[in-house]
Amino acid sequence: MLPARSIFSYRPYWAIRFGAAPVLPMSRAEMDELGWDSCDIIIVTGDAYVDHPSFGMAIIGRLLESQGFRVGIISQPDWQNADAFKALGKPNLFFGVTAGNMDSMINHYTADRRIRSNDAYTPDGVAGKRPDRAVLVYSQRCREAYKDVPIIIGGIEASLRRIAHYDYWSDKLRRSIIIDAKADLLSYGNGERSMVEIAHRLAAGEPISSINDVRGTAYICSKTPEGWTEIDASSIDVSSAPMPILNPYADAPCEDKPEETPLEAGAQVIKIHPKPRLDRQRSFIRLPAYEQLLKDNVLYAHASRVLHLESNAGNARSLIQRHGDRDVWLNPPPIPLTTPEMDRVYELPYTRRPHPNYGKAQIPAHEMIRFSITIMRGCFGGCTFCSITEHEGRIIQNRSENSIIQEIEHIRDTQPEFTGVISDLGGPTANMYRLHCKDPKIESACRKLSCVFPDICTNLNTDHSHLIKLYRRARQVRGVKKILIASGLRYDLAVRSPEYVKELVTHHVGGYLKIAPEHTETDVLNKMMKPGMGTYDKFKTMFEQYSKEAGKEQYLIPYFIAAHPGTRDEDMLELALWLKRNNFRADQVQAFLPSPMSLATAMYHSEKNPLKAVRRDSDPVFIPKGIKARRLHKAFLRYHDPENWELLREALKRMGRSDLIGNGKRHLIPTWQPAGTGSLAEGARRPLNSSAKPVVKTGANSAVKTNVVSANSAAKPAAKTQTFRTKHTGLPTVSKTGKQLGIFAKKPKGKN
Repeated sequence: MLPARSIFSYRPYWAIRFGAAPVLPMSRAEMDELGWDSCDIIIVTGDAYVDHPSFGMAIIGRLLESQGFRVGIISQPDWQNADAFKALGKPNLFFGVTAGNMDSMINHYTADRRIRSNDAYTPDGVAGKRPDRAVLVYSQRCREAYKDVPIIIGGIEASLRRIAHYDYWSDKLRRSIIIDAKADLLSYGNGERSMVEIAHRLAAGEPISSINDVRGTAYICSKTPEGWTEIDASSIDVSSAPMPILNPYADAPCEDKPEETPLEAGAQVIKIHPKPRLDRQRSFIRLPAYEQLLKDNVLYAHASRVLHLESNAGNARSLIQRHGDRDVWLNPPPIPLTTPEMDRVYELPYTRRPHPNYGKAQIPAHEMIRFSITIMRGCFGGCTFCSITEHEGRIIQNRSENSIIQEIEHIRDTQPEFTGVISDLGGPTANMYRLHCKDPKIESACRKLSCVFPDICTNLNTDHSHLIKLYRRARQVRGVKKILIASGLRYDLAVRSPEYVKELVTHHVGGYLKIAPEHTETDVLNKMMKPGMGTYDKFKTMFEQYSKEAGKEQYLIPYFIAAHPGTRDEDMLELALWLKRNNFRADQVQAFLPSPMSLATAMYHSEKNPLKAVRRDSDPVFIPKGIKARRLHKAFLRYHDPENWELLREALKRMGRSDLIGNGKRHLIPTWQPAGTGSLAEGARRPLNSSAKPVVKTGANSAVKTNVVSANSAAKPAAKTQTFRTKHTGLPTVSKTGKQLGIFAKKPKGKN
């Protein structure tokens, strides 16, 4: 991989003399207190401003400040007019526009396109403080406020919409967001390198129109640059009929070798020379044009596959896509940050608090992560429904052990509310810290979509010793009582290191551990690029063994996805039966949400599988579309909810599985329907026993307990209720003695 210039090697801008601000200003009054007459850069964000390294605007803002630039924040402005975008005056260099830590459409709408009632990134969780498609709206208002100021868009919303993409909420294909936003540049992926370079080049007087060679950026152009070689990928290979296989033992007449024809007078011999190898640094791939994709869903799957194959920063080529009479040019992804760079980024002077302007208002997202620590970035899992890989890349970027320990000590010494509990040491995943390819040359040349599917690559180093050492050292920090691991665990990697599993289970599980098998059926798991259930069973055995050895009562919390591409009704039925056999009752259900740019979204839109070469005659992928199909799949996950029984009875009869309808333990749902149930609309769920009050048990080993009426006695108000342990996805029924019960509680006498 080509070396990159350190982001901390630039000569600081002259405004470095002002020093670091206590908190980045959000008003002219704060600017006056700092002695600023203007801002060099203004970041417009859809999130509340929290000066914490888990928030993108804080990282980029503090990083640019460390380069000497005066950075202001306009947070959740009133987008109805341009006045709010003039609050800090005209920026000297550019506006940086982001929707925030979440895509604004995912922030606003559920997987079933219903409006969410709250916003975790807003003070007191109030919804409606940002517009739909916030990047487009904010960019338009910035342009109205100051027409001649460059606009650079970034963050997750811009990053995942950098080319023509399927938009689930409008159910149509949309152009690259840089076209609709009319922005000058788009920064995608981790933006530290690109934003630092762009800021210094603009500060040096270079016009924004000439900054078109920064990795991790996209821009609009009218013609392709000279001296570059185009590789046309705008069409799909047409599969031809296979050549018949000749039988070498068949009797066939021997053909005489034809006589060589003498050359005519003056004839010249044409020599065929091998095609010279292309310079990857000076070649680009032409994707199918936006107008082509509008008419051809199969071509969309092909374009998605090409994009994902060109995502390794070590070998990716530039991409270009036509939109009308203009092209969108994507430079290769940014070079991953080195460990020293990561350390300095996370050691910048964050207050780790919301801006003082918010007063006593609580920001739910901040409350969740205020005492968590990022130890790495990136993910090589490649799950098709997830967009982390498309945004952060597959190469793991790690902080040093010393830097992480220093952050724990900083929290202890500067945060009065700290009680001694670190809520997480993680990142996109819990246990990819310092995992990497054994050979850097192979890593740079690799074009695989995942390092762990269909099996863990033989070139992948799965040594968890660095992480074990980090955990042990962190536990020894004075003032630390407990360190929890809340990031999602890759259990297929964890089982390769029993020592790590033991360390995790013994010291870092707070009663529950979240893992995500996502499904049980092989065909569906293959579409997700997830490991089979055999790996889950192996991890479960290890988890229970080490929990028992530690003398702790702990539970695995498996997460599952409903209505994922490739999932049929029969697959969801098998998952429901697995849940019943294992005594799980899901109290929350996650339905597949087609986020922009993910491979699963390409499946959803095209009904083709981009995990392999896409052709016209490729096998179709079954897609459970429509509210009825999605509701049924969610109902299978909540088979125990009487509101779903009527729907499930109809489905089981249609599927020829009436044998699963009955009142015995071997049945999935009963034959009877409790009075007053089965009529609620989707999205209007209520507790199984709305009159029962939740019982909260306190103490070190406490668990939230919700009283739920027994499924077999729900029709009788006087029937004895049972207590269930629940947390996110539910836990087995537990009696007063702690013994696991069947999925249905004991029936009252007189019931068949």
